Amino acid sequence: MSLKDIFAARTQRMKASEIRELLKLLDQPGILSFAGGIPDPELFPSGAFAEAMADIMETDSDVALQYSVSEGYLPLRQWIADHMATIGVPCEAQSVLITSGSQQALDYLGKLFLSPGDTALVNWPTYMGALGAFNPYEPRYGQLSVNGNRSASDYAAEAEASNGRVKFAYLSADFSNPTGETVDQRGREALLAMADELDCAVIEDAAYQALRYEGQDVPPILALELARKGHIDSCRTIYCGSFSKTLSPGLRVGWVVAAQSVIQQLVLMKQAADLHSSTFNQMAVHRVAEKCFEDHVHSLRTVYGQRRGAMLKALDAYMPEGVSWTRPEGGMFVWVTLPRGIDGAGLLTTALDKYQLAFVPGRAFFADGSGGNTLRLSFSCADEAMIDEGMQRLGQAIRTQLT
Repeated sequence: MSLKDIFAARTQRMKASEIRELLKLLDQPGILSFAGGIPDPELFPSGAFAEAMADIMETDSDVALQYSVSEGYLPLRQWIADHMATIGVPCEAQSVLITSGSQQALDYLGKLFLSPGDTALVNWPTYMGALGAFNPYEPRYGQLSVNGNRSASDYAAEAEASNGRVKFAYLSADFSNPTGETVDQRGREALLAMADELDCAVIEDAAYQALRYEGQDVPPILALELARKGHIDSCRTIYCGSFSKTLSPGLRVGWVVAAQSVIQQLVLMKQAADLHSSTFNQMAVHRVAEKCFEDHVHSLRTVYGQRRGAMLKALDAYMPEGVSWTRPEGGMFVWVTLPRGIDGAGLLTTALDKYQLAFVPGRAFFADGSGGNTLRLSFSCADEAMIDEGMQRLGQAIRTQLT
């Protein structure tokens, strides 16, 4: 007898994250890794956090070390509400829930909306962490196409054929993981119109929204809906934000902004799961954000923007004919499409063995397991010399697959 024999059926849909596994390569000497979509630790505001944490322990340790409310540390929630107003989403602190990173928010939202057989609309490809969060709740995935020719009635009919309904559309509209692409305002408005017709939620994953290096800002989906409906409690869009890509991923502080009907249910889930996110971490993030968020994000945009430019230049210089890639205006990723017949996973094996080079094969980002001839590159932790050398090696590795 093994305890595995009595695991819940949902565990069969849980898979290891390829990215988490590839991050182990960062500890191997000589590997040039463009795999992990992680911030450069050299750019963390470490001094500001050290000062904030020391001050917390000196003046507010009784609050920082104690149990707290599930909704989150009120001063941080108020700062987030004020910040949301600057991007077109005026709201009150009561519309904000603090989560342990936005990944926890995705898990909660999957639990909140999905019954077995329900449909989640996602991009092809999409963030693999979202698939990992939703999979245990046994959804069917539909391919989201905001600027395509699919109608709401098409999506509804397919969902009904599977004895479910469309519960939400999930997307990262700004500099998405993995492609780096951005949905334009017309596409966002078309998505809202479709969601109204389907009477489903929209989950807006805004993890990279602050990291724009060129072009004009596009209003968040929630901002566009709020402008039409007047109050956040009338909106179907659920905004998931995070400090992981701006201040610190290790402190695990994210947030949800949504209608009260959603926030109230998520609070119940929070109470059942972990009571509340670390109060100490929330207090530290609040003090650092209040002190230097805008200045720090400006410096990130400068550095990451230069690295993105270096990667695009190196790809132009070293990729063989038949390879194409996205040209993101922000974020941390470039998405590469290989000639048909080249498998990204097989290419990774060659790249690691012969060229000491790592990246993420694209198949894991597709709900249906397609996309074998794609891969994701991250430029956030690489200086310009490493990027140039790495893209040379990638070009060489690809050429070995063409012969």
